[in-house]
Amino acid sequence: MTSPPRKAPRLLVRAAQTAIAAAAAADFFRALEFREHTVPQLVSQQDEAPQDSVLGTQIFIWLMTLSTVLFLVWLSRTRRNAQELSPEAQVPTGGRLIGAWFVPVVNLFVPLRHVLAIGRASSAAWDRKRDTALVSLWWAAWVGHGLALTTTFKVAPESMAGLVVAEGLMAAAALLLIVVIERITALQSAALDRLAVAPSPVEV
Repeated sequence: MTSPPRKAPRLLVRAAQTAIAAAAAADFFRALEFREHTVPQLVSQQDEAPQDSVLGTQIFIWLMTLSTVLFLVWLSRTRRNAQELSPEAQVPTGGRLIGAWFVPVVNLFVPLRHVLAIGRASSAAWDRKRDTALVSLWWAAWVGHGLALTTTFKVAPESMAGLVVAEGLMAAAALLLIVVIERITALQSAALDRLAVAPSPVEV
């Protein structure tokens, strides 16, 4: 007896996308609060500022943790689906897939390769130019956000221009990731539907 084909995790997709959008919004307000508390002319508000800043940071951490967990669960599910759809494809193992996000230096480029590998294995409809560019743009925005935010806070924490650039990249990364999740899920959903209706081989 054959097991039923996998399904694309639609509910998980919506939860991850919502959490990602919320985390991006929380990051903007957290960064704005941090900047305001470092501007010299706002020293008079120093007594009450730290409490607001801590609350904003806590909310961001909670939402970022939630979005990270949901995204990694989605990524793990799509990896298994991709392996089923393309058994011959070089898809990373579960341990490598998750671990690459938490190893310094490695997490700057290996996760991108893993997402691209999963996308290619998900469907023959994967467009090398368009879909690869979409994933690469998301990754560039995400890494760029981290670099821009770190540089701004260390070099010129009072710079509104630096904050705008950093948070603009964060918003772009969040939006692009939402689209990436939607695209890969749609490709897998269509491929899994075709697999489900494919005629079974005739047993002799």
